Amino acid sequence: MSSPPPTLPPLSLYIHVPWCVRKCPYCDFNSHQQSGELPEAAYIQALLDDLRMDLPYVQGRPLQSIFIGGGTPSLFSADAYARLLTAIADLLDFAPDIEITLEANPGTFEQKKFGDFRRTGINRLSIGVQSFNDVLLKKLGRIHNAGEALRAAAIAHEAGFGNFNLDLMFGLPGQSRQQALQDLENAVACKPRHISWYQLTLEPNTEFYRFPPALPDDDEIHEIHSAGQALLANRGFSRYEISAYARPGQQARHNLNYWQFGDYLGIGAGAHGKLTLAAGDIIRTRKTRQPGHYLDLHKVFTAETRSVAKSELPLEFMMNALRLSDGVPLQLFAARTGLALSQVQPALDQLQARGLLECNADNIRPSAKGLLFLNELLLAFM
Repeated sequence: MSSPPPTLPPLSLYIHVPWCVRKCPYCDFNSHQQSGELPEAAYIQALLDDLRMDLPYVQGRPLQSIFIGGGTPSLFSADAYARLLTAIADLLDFAPDIEITLEANPGTFEQKKFGDFRRTGINRLSIGVQSFNDVLLKKLGRIHNAGEALRAAAIAHEAGFGNFNLDLMFGLPGQSRQQALQDLENAVACKPRHISWYQLTLEPNTEFYRFPPALPDDDEIHEIHSAGQALLANRGFSRYEISAYARPGQQARHNLNYWQFGDYLGIGAGAHGKLTLAAGDIIRTRKTRQPGHYLDLHKVFTAETRSVAKSELPLEFMMNALRLSDGVPLQLFAARTGLALSQVQPALDQLQARGLLECNADNIRPSAKGLLFLNELLLAFM
């Protein structure tokens, strides 16, 4: 394949698998409760057909990462992913150190597949634990228990996943500070290289939004968050993004590409993509959302393709880059947006004067205060 133009960002691939065993009451992702046998073979074929339609956007770039999310992608068999990844490798170049992540539930059914997933070339798992407390797991509508979560981490190690993430939430219905910190202690004891720890929020179009549970108040949330950050730092996990903590050098490369305003193809029902064209214009794509429509051979995969206006780019860039604790190189703004830095310099100066931003000749990053008030910080770029 030809070499990519030097101005194009790195390229990743997101693959969406929309089915789950049961829809969680807090979940606002495009997930659909499984009924009957999964159309595994048909969906894998649709994913490949979808990808072929998007190949012109690749422009010679190798894939730096692949993330398979959902839904519950671990419901599919390892054979399905072996076919999928082999076919993708025939269509696209892979970077020699490509990161390939699969989201997995910690239930016993999925655990049995971990070794087979590893043999397909998947080299990273993201395990949706959410809590190690059985009472809280029931309140969240999760179908696994704490014991299964602990076993899942052990089996991930045995299967050869030296690199895996544990997904945890805090601010759960009735959760105490002690319970939240115990969840983190249990997670650290599982010896992951990465922990995602984020606050439960009540999102529209969810059961929790329609019937809100009693959650800890703002003061309790603040205490939990501060204590949890201190605990993770003490255990060797650096906070490199608002809700992401990692051992040194173990940041999620796929997510870093999002936050550094890189490009990504999105295939699968409801998947989104962000792509830079050869002329420098940036587009966003969205695939048809309903699995039945996505699998309909008479329908197109793409539901929307829109150009990102130049006036939108400062906010789009900053709402990603300023999630990172260390920020980004200052030159990345012009490199990824095609805009002159002078267009945002007044906003940068204002935010620095207010103590929300730290900016020098090489780097821009949110201050500790800026991370706490990110929405206020972003208003300067609207």
